[in-house]
Amino acid sequence: MIQFFNNEAYDFKINFTFDEKTNAMRTAAFKTTLAHEDGKQIIAINLGKKEHVGVLVVKRAVATAINTVKKLGGKSMLVLTSEIESLLGDDGAKALMLGTFLNLDTPVSYKSKKTEEKSEEKTNDNGFVVYLDKSNNHLEETKNLAEYIKIARKMVNEPGSKMTPKLMSESMVSYAKEIGLDITILDENHIQEMKMGALWAVGSSSGNLPKIAVVRHMGDPANKDDITAIIGKGLTFDTGGYNLKPGNSMGNMKCDMAGGAVAFATICALHKNNVKANVIAVIPMAENRISRESFTAGDVLHSMSGKTIEVLNTDAEGRLIMSDAMTYAIEKESAKRVMDIATLTGAVVAAFGSYTAGVMSNNDEFLTEFLTAAKKTGEQYWQLPRHDEYYGMIETPMADVKNSGDGCGAIIAGLFMEHFTQDLPWVHIDVAGTSFIQSPKYEFMKQGGTGAGVETLYQLFAKR
Repeated sequence: MIQFFNNEAYDFKINFTFDEKTNAMRTAAFKTTLAHEDGKQIIAINLGKKEHVGVLVVKRAVATAINTVKKLGGKSMLVLTSEIESLLGDDGAKALMLGTFLNLDTPVSYKSKKTEEKSEEKTNDNGFVVYLDKSNNHLEETKNLAEYIKIARKMVNEPGSKMTPKLMSESMVSYAKEIGLDITILDENHIQEMKMGALWAVGSSSGNLPKIAVVRHMGDPANKDDITAIIGKGLTFDTGGYNLKPGNSMGNMKCDMAGGAVAFATICALHKNNVKANVIAVIPMAENRISRESFTAGDVLHSMSGKTIEVLNTDAEGRLIMSDAMTYAIEKESAKRVMDIATLTGAVVAAFGSYTAGVMSNNDEFLTEFLTAAKKTGEQYWQLPRHDEYYGMIETPMADVKNSGDGCGAIIAGLFMEHFTQDLPWVHIDVAGTSFIQSPKYEFMKQGGTGAGVETLYQLFAKR
């Protein structure tokens, strides 16, 4: 937990230092130094060159401090914030708090009760206290944002058997009701009535039928027609279908609904903090499994938009379910701008690894807004090209568009989504590498879901 300091007792004082030789982001870990002064134990965290210090460095540094204090047996620490705030202002203060909240997260676990009791002292962070030496006005906002980043992580970490389309929709309804957030769940009957042939093809052969969640934060009633829709991929488990994934690629496919979890968590955070913006999330949920009724390569699907899609690869299914969701957002929810976020391609992981997500847009102004928000959060994105030659790679004589091409997988996936934007301003975000990790890449992360994207999307609308 975080408290503003009021002369309480604490175990360690945390001081942030700088030098002109180190780029902290290029080191495996921050250099920490333990000292004593006036009977107090002090931990100095070296952040390197001041010119390189941004919000990501700050989040990492405060998380490093917490980890260090814990290793030394401490239960509390006092953080000296002046240096950070003098460099980064309110952004620095919020980064300190967010790094703290996220570090103190406890991941989902289904260990037996006996094992939990044995390891409780090592895993339970509830008793740890971080004191900040200066108060500010952003604690409640940051706490709420962190709460929903952690909820996104939790949803992603749940096994596929505990996060089916039905269970995922029930979970979202429960969270939404807690804060009075407007949510509608569309079931298989609605999906068929609206002729969502792409979503239905992917999810109808599973024993767990597809659904769509529509989550609405209408925080700016004076501009009720200014609506942005976030389409979040909710593939609750992905076998690859008849283009079956290899065994070593399937174990973590419970994470294929991370885009949906992020879209939902973003709307919750906006609503909880009363952000003046109209934002909706449309989250198609399905399982991509194999049965005798499953769609196969070579099929031609009829999407809600009226466009036909030739399936070349049943493992390129996320773009299929999101295409119908995007059409729904535009035609039924009157969205004027659209975004999609998904664990979409292995190609983006091959290009950028686990540190950077791919982004694409048909509108420079909208993209600039998004990337400006990202700089405020420290989340990293890199723009993918939309050269004319790439569009030809998803053309086919059999249908209006095909769902896969030869090479350029991350680009092809984005251009497929662009086919369904109806020329509205659009930003596409591929978080396949950043949304789920086998081992923490930064000190404020845990193994599994990261919640990547929530912070930047929240910032985008909070600062509009």
